[in-house]
Amino acid sequence: MDLFNSASGKNITIGRPAYFIISGFIGSHNMKYYYVFLFFVFIISVLGNTAVMTVICLDHNLRTPKTPKYVAVFNLAFVDLLGSTALVPKVIDIFLFNHNFITYNDCMTFFFFCYSFLSMQSLNLVALSYDRLMAIMFPLHYHVKVTHKIMFSLILFFWLLVLISNLMAIVLLTRLSFCKSVVINSYFCDYGLIHRLACNDNFPSYVLGHILPILILWLPLVTILFSYICIGYALAKVAASEERVKAFKTCTAHISLVAIYYVPILISFTMYANIHQNARIINLSLSSVVPPMLNPIIYVLQTQEIKFSIKKLIQIKRHFKITVR
Repeated sequence: MDLFNSASGKNITIGRPAYFIISGFIGSHNMKYYYVFLFFVFIISVLGNTAVMTVICLDHNLRTPKTPKYVAVFNLAFVDLLGSTALVPKVIDIFLFNHNFITYNDCMTFFFFCYSFLSMQSLNLVALSYDRLMAIMFPLHYHVKVTHKIMFSLILFFWLLVLISNLMAIVLLTRLSFCKSVVINSYFCDYGLIHRLACNDNFPSYVLGHILPILILWLPLVTILFSYICIGYALAKVAASEERVKAFKTCTAHISLVAIYYVPILISFTMYANIHQNARIINLSLSSVVPPMLNPIIYVLQTQEIKFSIKKLIQIKRHFKITVR
């Protein structure tokens, strides 16, 4: 089957709706408190990720050839900031202020940015797992195998993959006709739910809807798990238990990020058929906004270089104030 035409090969007049309706929660009148909670999570996320990016930009020690992993850390904070900014204000506008009608073009834009930033969070974890894998398996060659050039190339490749994939999804959606329902039973313009509303051949979108999760979620997760199997094998060969514990501690921040990102998604996918729409929306929305809030907190608490940088910047600020006085 041609992925860009119907099975019959006939010309089709595309019927695009003027708008979609984001339904959100069903039969619940107290969900405004939840959207207020999302707003506070958003504020903490913005402040935390902005702080991490500022520290990396201001401290030269985090941008030396010895610290290439902070290219990925900065990108993760950047993606978390943009992802929260793309999602939360729009969700609050839709549901807290009852603007459930969203124009067709706005919905496509909303989908593109939300999916792009959420996808980059997953792939960014792969870049950080590569850093940990090389640091533990090849400690003497770490600065050869993990350089700024390699990390920049890896991040750039992931950005291109995500942007091209989501643009393909947009192109396929624009070839669909919507002549029945325009109600999206979610909290944002969900790709899987949109293409199911089509009344013409949606097979290409159906195929891409199955490929994207494999490419963006499951393949990165398998890659991360495989990297930790290799790390575990490498640590098992270390004779001194203290050295094993010390090496493993350098992975705790990344493991925490992986768990926070993937556990809610795994729950949603495994229980999708049996979970109520409201519970699914809460789980998916929390999995979208909570990791960007917690990621900077985890890195500040569990990464010695960032804690040292923050202390140094605070000392410089205090010294500057004393000098001015």
